[in-house]
Amino acid sequence: PIKVNSAHPGWVKTDLGGKDAPMDADEGAKTGVALATLAGDGPSGGFFHMGETLPW
Repeated sequence: PIKVNSAHPGWVKTDLGGKDAPMDADEGAKTGVALATLAGDGPSGGFFHMGETLPW
């Protein structure tokens, strides 16, 4: 099954996020990796950040 979800990586230390951001790239990638590896019966149509569902 195809799933469509949105991920908020957070404020990440990158060229765009800057050196003052609280998270490194590995931590910021956790939400995207979790969504990319969802089980077939996992959620679809949600907005997620660090394992939490965020309101749209």
